[in-house]
Amino acid sequence: MRPLPVADPGTPDIRSATRFLLWLAGRIAWSLTAAALCGVLWIGSQALMPVVIREAIDDGLVPGDMNAVLAWSGVLLGLGIVSSVSGTVRRRLNVHNALSAGFRTVQLVVGHANALGAGLESRVDEGELVSVGSSDMNTIGQAFDIVGRAAGALVSVVLVAAVLLGQSPALGTMLIVAVPAIVLTMGYTLRPLHRRQSAYRDLQGGLTSRLTNVVAGLRVLRGVGGETSFARSYRERSQRVRDAGSRVAGAEAVIRGAQVLLPGLLVGSVTWIGAHAALNGSVSPGELVAFYAYAAFLVEPLGIFTETADRFARAHVAARRAIAVLRLHPTSGPDPAPRPMAPFARELTDETSGVTVTPGTFHAVVAPHAEGTRLADRLGGYTDAPVHYDGLPLTGLAPEEVRRRILVVDNRPRFFRGPLRAGLDPHSAATDAAITAALRVAAAEDIAEALPDGLDTEITADGRHFSGGQRQRLVLARALLVDPDILIVVDPTSAVDAHTEDVIAQRLRAARAGRTTVLISASPLLLDHADQVSFLPDGRVAGTGTHRDLFARHADYRLVIQRESGQAPEGDSRVEDPPATKAAPLGGAE
Repeated sequence: MRPLPVADPGTPDIRSATRFLLWLAGRIAWSLTAAALCGVLWIGSQALMPVVIREAIDDGLVPGDMNAVLAWSGVLLGLGIVSSVSGTVRRRLNVHNALSAGFRTVQLVVGHANALGAGLESRVDEGELVSVGSSDMNTIGQAFDIVGRAAGALVSVVLVAAVLLGQSPALGTMLIVAVPAIVLTMGYTLRPLHRRQSAYRDLQGGLTSRLTNVVAGLRVLRGVGGETSFARSYRERSQRVRDAGSRVAGAEAVIRGAQVLLPGLLVGSVTWIGAHAALNGSVSPGELVAFYAYAAFLVEPLGIFTETADRFARAHVAARRAIAVLRLHPTSGPDPAPRPMAPFARELTDETSGVTVTPGTFHAVVAPHAEGTRLADRLGGYTDAPVHYDGLPLTGLAPEEVRRRILVVDNRPRFFRGPLRAGLDPHSAATDAAITAALRVAAAEDIAEALPDGLDTEITADGRHFSGGQRQRLVLARALLVDPDILIVVDPTSAVDAHTEDVIAQRLRAARAGRTTVLISASPLLLDHADQVSFLPDGRVAGTGTHRDLFARHADYRLVIQRESGQAPEGDSRVEDPPATKAAPLGGAE
């Protein structure tokens, strides 16, 4: 069997949930076939056991022939061994099929989420992605887990019907009619369950999204005293999810009862007919025992049929959720024949705002927080806005080259769980000296030194035990290790003190000498080190120049800087020395 997860999950068929499930089945066709064959051997050998018992009774026990009894006992032992071995192999194959289908689904969704880039958060809730990667993955996998048993159950029912037709046409005919009727009845009872499951799944995804949002913003909520109201809102939503779960449980209880009742009625009917036939002398004692054994045996395949219908109906709902994500198209994409980028950084121009970034400069942009974030997304090629690199549309360039040469770092620092070293250098390509140098530029060397195991210290998801300023500095160090041709950073120092910010500004300018750096910030300490500043009060360039030049001659720029630095606006429109105090981002501190 191939190791999981696979290197290439393939290109899925997302025209419908059914086609997606069939596509998944095609990817593991050989193991599904092997599981089905093992399932036939596993339950088919059990279906033959009543025949062996009948022969042992009629040919051995009734006439007193112990040799016949021993011979048929040996056959029964052989069937038991076949059932045991094939059942073990079937179970192993079923687990492989379940994991393969589930992992492949998660790989596809995560890979597509990565391709969606910056547009993902605005189009898919975090809770929806979490649900696809957890509950939906398991639901789809469980459907393929039962394929082997379902194939065996189908063959065994056909085998039992053929045997009963030979012994008693009435019983055989009843079985042929009753089994499909029971399956159809159970299928009908599953319909309201699946509607309730779909509604429950929607509420569950919304609740998960709510929980992730609350956890992510817990520090802010506590700061403004809003944790109580959010807790109340979460409690109300969880009660709705609980009520939906209770409705699902009620429908499941009815179905589980029917799964016991309907096969039980069939068992009772077969036993009653067989007993009357034995009293009339039309069947032998061995055949009577076989009739009861078959009736008891049929409970298992009938239960498998119902479970199969239930699992695939659930998988159909989960598959619809998965393909809903897979159908999302990136907000921007390359031309059919993307062109390679120039070997070195070139002029980057955003037509929407009028910002032009000269190669090799330390460029700053002063803009409202939302406008600055949108500008960073445009310059990074995350939208289809008209942005040109060396005179060529950015959307027409090879996307892998754009990602390699242009790096955007937003103001929401994030880390994955694991060693700090892996969080700073996910590709494990940097030396300790390079990591130390990047940490020094970001004024973050003290953070690593204070950890018990240094760079090998395990950190939590998002590095939550670090302060906001520490996370900002670590994320900046991570970006410096990538060393892109063009680095675009949004509010990189909004959560650090003035002294540290000034140190970062000096070291960052020196470390990025000869390469292009774009800082979107209103901090005077950063602006004072910029080669050029672009002022975008309303999303369009209203002025360019050095920080001191703009501060001296542009009243609106001066008002923004004074407001952000905490100084009262001057009555005189001319100010000799711009402020150099700590400034918060235009959109407010994180």
